[in-house]
Amino acid sequence: MIGLGTYAFFWQHSDRVPQPLSLVGAFEATRALGVDLFQICDYAPLESMSDAELTDAAAAARDLGITIELGTKGIEPDRLARFLDLAGVFEARLVRSMLYSPDTRPTLAQAEEWLRVALPAYEASGVDLALETYEQVATADLVALVERIDSRRLGICLDPANVVARLELPRDCVEATAAHVKNVHVKDFAFARQDGWVGFTYGGAPMGEGLHDYPHLLDTVRPRELGPVNEIVEHWLSWQTDPETTVRTEREWTRRTIEYLRSTT
Repeated sequence: MIGLGTYAFFWQHSDRVPQPLSLVGAFEATRALGVDLFQICDYAPLESMSDAELTDAAAAARDLGITIELGTKGIEPDRLARFLDLAGVFEARLVRSMLYSPDTRPTLAQAEEWLRVALPAYEASGVDLALETYEQVATADLVALVERIDSRRLGICLDPANVVARLELPRDCVEATAAHVKNVHVKDFAFARQDGWVGFTYGGAPMGEGLHDYPHLLDTVRPRELGPVNEIVEHWLSWQTDPETTVRTEREWTRRTIEYLRSTT
């Protein structure tokens, strides 16, 4: 399935716009685009919502016909248990996370220990845990960790854009993780010269115009054939001088990415 994530609404959710979009507003915008999957990923207000607010948000998603996935940062057993509880509220079948949280940086041995504590509950609940590829952990180490634990509910959230900051090649990341991918984050990326030609900026690009060889990802991972592996739209969109231009551009990038993904089916 094609889905949208909170990173596709990054600026619309932010306090830099006059009327920040609510979570339910993002669900409604997702439905208006003919998409029926939404990943609530690294959305800080989620963790401070009351039980009633969570129940209302989950009901709104169901009423709109929106399937929910969740995302957080960190693998401390208490955090993963909390997000498994949230998955129950939202009827989510996948939680995406990263090895490090803002407060914890476990060694690989500690990460393995924590995951072995948390995973039996995920296995019993039928919820997948997908660890994202990113620059703070070598892709080879992440794959080795997943393979050592060898749980049917543990896999990888593939985001090859992230690993470039570690001087890894996106294609290599795709090929190394393909057998373990449970979720894909979809965004294009490119380098641009900084003013004065003194270095480069690495950032987002409209889907299909950057460096991401997405057909290679589709051919290698085969998410639509071997799934269910959902493709979640995100952006790395820099601020565009003013709120109106930024929101308009963010919405346009979302529309273009959805069209791109639909064109490859």
